[in-house]
Amino acid sequence: MSIDEIIFQIALIIIPAGAVLLTAIYFLRRESEREFRNYNLEMRKQRQEFILPMRIDAYQRAILLMERIHPNSLVMRLHNPGLPAMAMQTKLLESIREEFEHNIAQQMYISSGTWELVKKSKDETMKIINLAGQHMTPTSVGMDLAAKIFEIVGEVGTLPTEIAVEALKKEVQELF
Repeated sequence: MSIDEIIFQIALIIIPAGAVLLTAIYFLRRESEREFRNYNLEMRKQRQEFILPMRIDAYQRAILLMERIHPNSLVMRLHNPGLPAMAMQTKLLESIREEFEHNIAQQMYISSGTWELVKKSKDETMKIINLAGQHMTPTSVGMDLAAKIFEIVGEVGTLPTEIAVEALKKEVQELF
C-alpha cells in the first residue's frame, strides 16, 4: 500500500467523522441556545410576577401622593381658619415635602419621565402656595390664604398634579 492510498483511507475515515462531529456540535449549540432562551424567558416571567405587584403599588402610592398634595385637598385637610397665613403656608409646604419624602422610593418602579412629572407637580404646587402667600398681609389668616389658593387653582385650569395622575394611570395601563 502506498502512502497516497493510506492518506486516502485516513481521509475516508476523518472526513465523515468530521462531518458527524460538526453536525453534532451544530445541533448541541442550537439546543443549548434554545435552553438558554427558555431559561431567560422563565426568569423574566418570575421577575415580572415578583415585581409587578410592587410596581402597581408604586403607581397607587404616587397617585395617592398627587391627590394628597393637590392644592384643594391639601387646604381642606390642613385648614385652620384662625392660624396666621404665614404659619398656614409653612404648614402646607411642610406637608407637601413630607408627603413627597415619604414616597420618594416609588421612583424605583416608575419610569423616569413620569417620575419627573411627579416631582414637577410637587414643585408647581409649592409655587402655587408660595404665590398665594405673597398676596398675604401680616394680618392675613389661614382662611385668606385658602381663598387665594382656591382662586389661583381656578385660574390655572388643569393642575400639574392632575396631569401627573393621568400620566401615572396611562403608564400603569401599559403594564397590562
